[in-house]
Amino acid sequence: MRYLPLTEVDREQMLKVIGAKNIDELFVDVPKAALLKDIVPLPKAQGEIEVHRHLQRLAEKNTPAGRTAFFLGAGAYRHHVPASVDHLIQRSEFLTAYTPYQPEIAQGTLQALYEFQSQVAQLLDMEVANASMYDGSTGCAEAAMMAARVTKRKKIVFSGGVHPHYIDTARTACEAMGLEIVALPAAVDDEAAVTKELSADVAAVIVQSPNVFGTVTDLTKIGEAAHGAGALMVATFTECVSFGLIEPAGAMGADIVCGEGQSIGNALNFGGPYVGLFAVKEKYIRQMPGRVAGETLDADGKRGFVLTLSTREQHIRREKATSNICTNHGLIALAFAIHLCLLGKSGFRRLAQINLAKSEYAKQRLSQVRGFSLATTGPTFNEFALRVRGSAAVAAQRLREKGILAGVPLDQTGLALPELPEAERTLLIAVTERHRRTDIDRLACALDEVCP
Repeated sequence: MRYLPLTEVDREQMLKVIGAKNIDELFVDVPKAALLKDIVPLPKAQGEIEVHRHLQRLAEKNTPAGRTAFFLGAGAYRHHVPASVDHLIQRSEFLTAYTPYQPEIAQGTLQALYEFQSQVAQLLDMEVANASMYDGSTGCAEAAMMAARVTKRKKIVFSGGVHPHYIDTARTACEAMGLEIVALPAAVDDEAAVTKELSADVAAVIVQSPNVFGTVTDLTKIGEAAHGAGALMVATFTECVSFGLIEPAGAMGADIVCGEGQSIGNALNFGGPYVGLFAVKEKYIRQMPGRVAGETLDADGKRGFVLTLSTREQHIRREKATSNICTNHGLIALAFAIHLCLLGKSGFRRLAQINLAKSEYAKQRLSQVRGFSLATTGPTFNEFALRVRGSAAVAAQRLREKGILAGVPLDQTGLALPELPEAERTLLIAVTERHRRTDIDRLACALDEVCP
């Protein structure tokens, strides 16, 4: 069987219908300099076994995270995902369409989403959560636009601790909506600087805790200042495991909380798909993007589930929709929910305690190396900024060659760093429950060896 099913007769008939003499006429708008003059030198066709071997050789050029000492973080974290999670999400009961277009007949899907929402609301200490976003960055962009709708204001202020990718994503979405984005200079520990920018045109201040440098901040006073100026406080995060120990932003007065849930139930996955968590105060629910699954009783008085709120343009609201974003309905959110259920409250807290203990050991061990010091001076969770001797980027490259992924150099994060002291010497290092003391000791010795 031919891979391309069209025959010459098929092509002639299609060209006749559209009024073109030949296929070349379809590309008259393409500059001639951009057109290929010769046949592309593709390799000869190979059998399945040969292709598989070739792809295997290409794959072996990569270094999987599990093959090396791995201290990368900066928004994507390598945690342990129990085998039971993958086993359960692969069951045939969950192999459904990604979103319930006829929701009430998809009771299993709706119940899973309802349970997920309940977990997220409890985790973030918020009144209501939606059925997930694409990821933390798009969730942050949606939070900014939502704040503008609620306050009828046009200015969004980001702290210097918000992940730069979140800011860039929000800027792309918000500028198209006519909103002004103000991103403060990168700051290791100064989320409160956003309060100095409060004015009558500010819709929201967006802060992060733990922030991109790992610093944990009490957001209470920031929220009070924002509310006093008629603005909302949006709190974002990249590491949801932290809420096993630290107080979530909902308890500190946040109006909207959004961030990344990848750490629970989901591996690194080459950068996605991830799961965006999004929760709000109930009074703002009509302005919340995405979907909300709810619990009800059917005509017979039996427990059932419905799609209570759906604000996407694809549905009934059309041009009045709050957002055109959908969700990662299904497996990713389900994996999150299953893993969190398996952990339970005590297990989740214990997981957070282990992460904190190991990162504190790493901070102590690494800061004892001659010429090294902590750039993160405040409390942290499982990530921190470390100043090394010489260039952090050079040190990281040298360690990659030794099979150690030492961390993310600050100047490779996308942060605006001109005003940050010794940024070129700084590594972001993430430590999770997967690290052993021997891994951390090895990192300390290796960094000491490669740094001039």
